[in-house]
Amino acid sequence: MNIFKSLIVFVLLTISFLTPTISYAETNNADLAKNTKAALLLERDTGTILYAKNEHEKLAPASLTKIMTLLLIMEAIEREELSVTDVVTVSERAASMGGSQVFLEAGEEMTVEDLIKAIAIASANDASVALAEEIAGTEEIFVQRMNEKVKELQLENTKFQNSSGLPAKDHYTTAYDMAIMSKELLKYEDIVNYTSIYEDYLRKGEENEFWLVNTNKLVRFHPNVDGLKTGYTSEAKYCLTASALKDDMRVVAVVMGAESSKERNATVSEMINYAFSNYETKKIYGKNETVATLRNIRTKEMTYDVQTNEQISLLYEKGKQEELDVKTEVVLHDHATLPIKRGDEVGVLYVKRNDEVMIEVPLTVAKTVDRATVFDHLKRNIKQMTKFANSSYSISKND
Repeated sequence: MNIFKSLIVFVLLTISFLTPTISYAETNNADLAKNTKAALLLERDTGTILYAKNEHEKLAPASLTKIMTLLLIMEAIEREELSVTDVVTVSERAASMGGSQVFLEAGEEMTVEDLIKAIAIASANDASVALAEEIAGTEEIFVQRMNEKVKELQLENTKFQNSSGLPAKDHYTTAYDMAIMSKELLKYEDIVNYTSIYEDYLRKGEENEFWLVNTNKLVRFHPNVDGLKTGYTSEAKYCLTASALKDDMRVVAVVMGAESSKERNATVSEMINYAFSNYETKKIYGKNETVATLRNIRTKEMTYDVQTNEQISLLYEKGKQEELDVKTEVVLHDHATLPIKRGDEVGVLYVKRNDEVMIEVPLTVAKTVDRATVFDHLKRNIKQMTKFANSSYSISKND
């Protein structure tokens, strides 16, 4: 017997929503990024592209590379392979990294959380390598995983040679690919708890206390910006991937190859303001919201929840409101095997309009689903027998 019996759950949304845009928004005439090599503006939940310029041109990413590094870190935490309270011992190699750094020393111990802060706030190369080694053993193996994740996300114009973004031959990405990586990273909502910090301290109160100041000044000077990552090298010029949130609508703005940090910040601000002035979203499901409850006698707990792994919304242009009925369809995978780990994909939720799929989102289990043991089955049988015996005794007594 399979865990799922080709179960399909249909949910008709009886409320009316507004017309969503297509993958590339039809209104894309604004000249928002004149003085940059490439740019892209993305609505996070639907993946709709609101503006693009040279979005598939391969460019040096500098420290935008750390978007992927942070993504793999957050995935490791989600899989419970890593905890923010874990203590990492810094290697000589990690301590030797140049460029942006927090001056870690070989043999120094620091928590995962403080290392994430060092990466997210100060763009620390030494912290990036320290966590890469903690997760994969070596930075080289970690970089292999970075490139495997690139393929998993079906990105065709990205290749990484290191976890930090230090200049390297054949190390490149695009504005489009970086936006998709950022979209994926923002599934882990805790990341903005770090990227939104403007200033903090490492080794607070110690002799070697280090003041962290966010390289992304927009987290302080733009009311909606709460991340993500800056980058600069002489080849890459000034780069920035920024996330911004307003009224449940989150956008990602990517700028690559600006001539100055002032131009970079001004361009990103203009892109974000354009998005919020012209578009709105309507939330259908929140992250980790249950969409189905399954029953299976082969599992340790006979029922378990299937849930969304990110927020699901519809996007529409302001002032262009056309009412429509939207249908969601939940399709659960067949032939699943046990155990199912928390975060494993077990199905897909489709959002459809007129039988056309507008949004497709993976579904996961709320917690790890283990196989029932012989002892579990025995306990169930005893419980059922006891329940049956009590029921029979009650009937006999009444007679």
